[in-house]
Amino acid sequence: MKMDVQETGGQSRGMHDLATRLFPICRSLTGDGVRQTLRILQESLPTLIVHEVPSGTRCLDWVVPDEWSIRGARLIGPDGEVIADFAVNNLHVVGYSEPVDLEMSLEELQPHLHSLPKQPTAIPYVTSYYNRTWGFCLAHEVREKLKPGIYRAVIDASLEPGSLTYGELILPGESEEEIFFSTYICHPSMGNNELSGPVVSTWLARYLLSKESRRHTVRLLFVPETIGSIVYLSRHLDHLKQHVVAGFVVTCVGDDRCYSYVASRAGNTLADRVAKHVLQHRHPGYVSYSYLKRGSDERNYCWPGVDLPVCSVIRSKYGNYPEYHTSLDDLELISEEGMTGALDVLQLCFECLEACRTYRTTVIGEPQMGRRYLYPAISMKDARGPSVRRMVDILAYSDGSLDLIEIAEVLGVPMWEILSDVQILVREGLLEEVVDRVITGEAKK
Repeated sequence: MKMDVQETGGQSRGMHDLATRLFPICRSLTGDGVRQTLRILQESLPTLIVHEVPSGTRCLDWVVPDEWSIRGARLIGPDGEVIADFAVNNLHVVGYSEPVDLEMSLEELQPHLHSLPKQPTAIPYVTSYYNRTWGFCLAHEVREKLKPGIYRAVIDASLEPGSLTYGELILPGESEEEIFFSTYICHPSMGNNELSGPVVSTWLARYLLSKESRRHTVRLLFVPETIGSIVYLSRHLDHLKQHVVAGFVVTCVGDDRCYSYVASRAGNTLADRVAKHVLQHRHPGYVSYSYLKRGSDERNYCWPGVDLPVCSVIRSKYGNYPEYHTSLDDLELISEEGMTGALDVLQLCFECLEACRTYRTTVIGEPQMGRRYLYPAISMKDARGPSVRRMVDILAYSDGSLDLIEIAEVLGVPMWEILSDVQILVREGLLEEVVDRVITGEAKK
């Protein structure tokens, strides 16, 4: 029952290097940017399976959209100057823009321009996935300087039947019970909001692959946000409802400002308990959000009728940091320390789930610890050390109804600090595992 959390000091540089390599790629809900991203991730995760789902496929209440491909785009001013160029920054074009080649006045152009007056130097990230339109995004300080005249808007793109692409990695364990991780790969060049999730998830997968054995089966997804999770649920909902005991959405895990947690809709699932337990003991200043503040794929994984035990572990939460959905969310915003810290938290969440069992004492009344050499030979004031007291406390709460996370919460200590004591008590025959109780804490019928 050792907590085998991997040291990541030598890997932090590799994570930032991978983010740097992926940064220039223009990703969206569909298209070659997603495929290129997954091919690069497969270099680290050769067993990552890539799936294609055709446009027009009905998925729950949604339909897979046409595939968007963009080759270039420019907004050219009256004097021939380039106002916005997709080749310079792929945020300059509204995601899923229709192809256009038009000339128009500045007044006619303005409804197709997007900027942020409160962040005049930032290019905003804007999309229109399901309503056909087009547009350009630019810094507000640039927009304010546009002069009257005729502008040319050129977007070399296509919207045609194709497919949606996602990646899936399943790591079999000793049990069919599953731990579930999901991240998304559908945003263009942004660091924290996009790339930190798949990068940290890739290193988490590498860590899990390096383990000699796993108690649980692990399922990791790399999907386009929202529509990707809905597509996956439409294909695997029954299996997931039957087998997933805890899951986590991995997003915005790259900066080094804070840690955050977004609850599942139920708020008290095993995933919620583990995430809060790890964050409380590792980063006690973390910010907690209810499901009412949801904004990523925990929305769909927890929706009524789905009801998976999934919460989100985050650093600075989406929508709550000033660079969010702008060009300011760049590679300088994410750090080696930020991603390494998030990886540590996710590894601990996994290891707590792996070690979380329910026990009951095997004797009636407090056992005689001395004859098992677990108690000082001489009884006197202050002779009982903290470990002895803790073992007795573990026994006192091991009635078959509390799992180790719950007992650690009662004791006010990290779960990983009591595992050696539990191992001793099991070895001495004072604790036995309750095998007819599932990990969620609900008795099997």
